Amino acid sequence: MAKKLISVVVPTYNEEENVRPLAQAIIDIMDRELPEYDYEIMYIDNHSTDRTRAILREMCSENKKIKAIFNARNFGQMRSPVHGFKQAYGDCVVRLNADFQDPPALIPTLVHEWEQGNKIVIAVKDKTDEGFLMAFIRRQYYKILRKITDIGHIENFTGFGLYDRMFVDIVRSIHDPTPYFRGMVAEFAYDYKIVPYERPQRRAGKSKNNFYKLYDFAMIGITAYSKVVMRLATFMGFLIGGLSFLVSIIYFILKLVHWDWFRSGIAPLVIGVFFLGGIELFFIGLLGEYILAINSRVLDRPLVVEEERLNFDEPKEAQLHDSDKSTDVPVTDSGSGKGLMTSDGEE
Repeated sequence: MAKKLISVVVPTYNEEENVRPLAQAIIDIMDRELPEYDYEIMYIDNHSTDRTRAILREMCSENKKIKAIFNARNFGQMRSPVHGFKQAYGDCVVRLNADFQDPPALIPTLVHEWEQGNKIVIAVKDKTDEGFLMAFIRRQYYKILRKITDIGHIENFTGFGLYDRMFVDIVRSIHDPTPYFRGMVAEFAYDYKIVPYERPQRRAGKSKNNFYKLYDFAMIGITAYSKVVMRLATFMGFLIGGLSFLVSIIYFILKLVHWDWFRSGIAPLVIGVFFLGGIELFFIGLLGEYILAINSRVLDRPLVVEEERLNFDEPKEAQLHDSDKSTDVPVTDSGSGKGLMTSDGEE
């Protein structure tokens, strides 16, 4: 009887100090604790500028269970990992980051829960080394997101977890140029098991996140799953308009009754103008976020453009999953494919 295949998908960008130790850690865990399973380790590199790609080439030449996809350029932290996730055809897929903050030692626990019948097993941070301010902002964001959306977003969930092939097929069928993976899990993972863990510090290197990227994540999460914000603008327009009309009537009556001594002055006018201007700018900005999200989806660009694949058996996979690939991908005799391919496998 053939062994079940576990695909481990690892997105990378400038992780030269981590990719080899991570692969070795995964191999040791799979050989020691999960020998009854077959496995593959799939790196998807988002156009690293350090030695990450050179190290991945060496690793792929040394071990055929290690695969690599090289993007033609950096396509962002949202698109590249989802594309890699779609390229995995194991019986289940484990998704984790390359910096060891998603501990590989948790993989046997995830697999055990999967074998108990849980189609999706997600790892949620129980403790984190984030500062008080960042942790507070993150908590408030998730509270707001849960209130303004129809799906239950999972707090402290980064995407680390195990996903049955059934769910991977669902994600593969979704064509979204700006995919929000955490939202996909919250929306389509109708039955999942949570495994809490304490997130360790990064093993080496520096985090690639900054305020702008975190803001981008937050806005995509809101614009993709909430109509409340823009409807709030309508409600506030009615409310402020009604209050303004009421105040104007009161001022008009006071002026008629006390014509000689009642002076309204210019202060109420200035305050009202600045208040309304601030409200308008706020909602114009939010409207712009929605328009940007719509624009990205209307353009219908591929998730990534691949530059090269290593250790992929393309003819066999194209035959098994013909519905996901519109054309065959050129490969060399060594099992590495070169050329430009879109996220749908088109050359």
